[in-house]
Amino acid sequence: MFLERHLTGSEIWHLYTTLTRVEGAFKHLKTDLGMRPVYHQLGDRSAAHLFISVLAYHILNTIEYKLNKAGDCRSFSTIKTILLTHQRTTVILTGEDSQIYHVRVSGTKESAHKEIYTALNIKDPLKRIKTLIGKRL
Repeated sequence: MFLERHLTGSEIWHLYTTLTRVEGAFKHLKTDLGMRPVYHQLGDRSAAHLFISVLAYHILNTIEYKLNKAGDCRSFSTIKTILLTHQRTTVILTGEDSQIYHVRVSGTKESAHKEIYTALNIKDPLKRIKTLIGKRL
């Protein structure tokens, strides 16, 4: 037997916004996180691809949540575009003792980068890293 239920305006609005969030999640999975196309032939690889994509979506969602909580309502796509301009460079040097060094150096943070890092409570995401790789032959 079909039970008829009348929803209030706020319940209808809540359902609509939930639908919008679900559609947004699928959009993120397909575009920002590269969920499609899946070229894997084996079931285990497809399952792993799905797992990594859903895990990445949870991270993306957490970033958006933290930014919204800090008053920043930009989408993940916008945040990603801004942060892509903050680059790192690896410089390879050979010392006098024939040792090979990799030095990772970050570009200077712009104000937009600083705002995002502060809102996400990230102290210094890109410190200089010096690594000894080996000895030149």
